[in-house]
Amino acid sequence: MASSDPLVVCRIIGDVVDVFVPRMTMNVYYGPKHVTNGCNIKPSIATNPPRVTFTDHSNELYTLVMTDPDAPSPSEPSMREWVHWSVRNEILPYMAPRPPIGIHRYIMLLFQQKGHIGLVEQPMSRANFSTRAFAHQLDLGVPVSTVYFNAQKEPMNRKR
Repeated sequence: MASSDPLVVCRIIGDVVDVFVPRMTMNVYYGPKHVTNGCNIKPSIATNPPRVTFTDHSNELYTLVMTDPDAPSPSEPSMREWVHWSVRNEILPYMAPRPPIGIHRYIMLLFQQKGHIGLVEQPMSRANFSTRAFAHQLDLGVPVSTVYFNAQKEPMNRKR
């Protein structure tokens, strides 16, 4: 029996993270656009960081990671994963999606921290980031929630 879970169908589970059971709902908005799994987002509306909300657990600490496992091309993801954003102590500033070719998956993963995490060095490069290794290094475990969207290069506007 084939799975209907969009995270399995679109290989988020497999390419980026191992199997996990979401424990909370995360809502992501680019302006008024609510991001749902597999929806299409134009890079032009994703130039600024999204608004992210989830059930308030005021005593809990979280880490958010946004990554593109399809960099630079879905058919040849030699830079898998490209990290676009990491929020905890603002490890990496937000970088808007800019898919050069093909349809790219942009995944936002929310991890619950087991406690306060001290200073974490920035990666030397955004390319070849590993969400699994990052989560392991910071003892984050598996995500508590995730949402992803698709984006592709927009055609250039031609002025006549």
